[in-house]
Amino acid sequence: MDLQKVQAIAEQLREQVHKAIVGQDEALDLLLVSLFAEGHVLLEGVPGTAKTLLVRAFAAAMSLDFGRIQFTPDLMPGDVIGTNLFNFQSNTFQLVKGPIFTEVLLADEINRTPPKTQAALLQAMQERQVTIDNSTHDLGAGFIVIATQNPIEQQGTYPLPEAQLDRFLFKHVLGYPERSEEIDIVSRHGHRGIMPRLDELGITAIVDLSGIVACRQTTASIRVSQEIVAYVVDLVRATRDHPSLQFGASPRAANMLATAARAYAAIEGRDYVIPDDVKFLAVPCLRHRLVLAPGAEIEGQTVEQVIAQIIDQVPAPR
Repeated sequence: MDLQKVQAIAEQLREQVHKAIVGQDEALDLLLVSLFAEGHVLLEGVPGTAKTLLVRAFAAAMSLDFGRIQFTPDLMPGDVIGTNLFNFQSNTFQLVKGPIFTEVLLADEINRTPPKTQAALLQAMQERQVTIDNSTHDLGAGFIVIATQNPIEQQGTYPLPEAQLDRFLFKHVLGYPERSEEIDIVSRHGHRGIMPRLDELGITAIVDLSGIVACRQTTASIRVSQEIVAYVVDLVRATRDHPSLQFGASPRAANMLATAARAYAAIEGRDYVIPDDVKFLAVPCLRHRLVLAPGAEIEGQTVEQVIAQIIDQVPAPR
């Protein structure tokens, strides 16, 4: 696919989502990058910041199957991936597929379910496959997980294991909108007591799976110079030696950051990656992969501040 076509599809997706969502441009850019880089996204925000509506609008703008799992403390792995049930009429076991068998999966309030159930997503997110009773089932090229979680409610929640956090390409923190944006939100949706229906907002699907696969092929061909590769590696390696961090990022993080930078360059209409692409994506790509040292936590430092320090310290190629 021609690079201008990739940029045009990204812009059309933005236009469709903005029929429902005011602002949240950075979150939407990260969703587009994840779509073209075959990654998954974790959205964190307080209730009422349109996390679920954003995902539903994003899915509605594509001709892909959409599924939602509302995670709860009593959810079991079989409720997510499915199970084999015995059919007494045919005397055989038949697979009853779980809601994970879709293309765009909204894992709503993912931190409300115990680690045993969260682990049911590990293979699916890494390999786009699930194993049920020793049989492996493919989830297809369109499979992407967009998860949400609430940062302020602790009762009845379970922190996501590091292994699962590492499966997410990005973790994005949604903040409160600007005053002008909030006025626009209330003007648009202030007459509704519930979440608006997407069909009432006029969102239409503008790309199918074949178009997305073509965009991904174009994205994979974006040039990344050896200087940019070295810059990505140096940023990631710097997280392992920083005194404020107990654990740094893995080589997988470097691969993911380089892949995401290619996708971001593509939606910006460039056939090459620049250092600013890497800098823009560094925080959402690394924040969930780093663990603060106890001393830094006591001092009130944040992971985002440490990443900003590393970006300032590691020289970028000219």
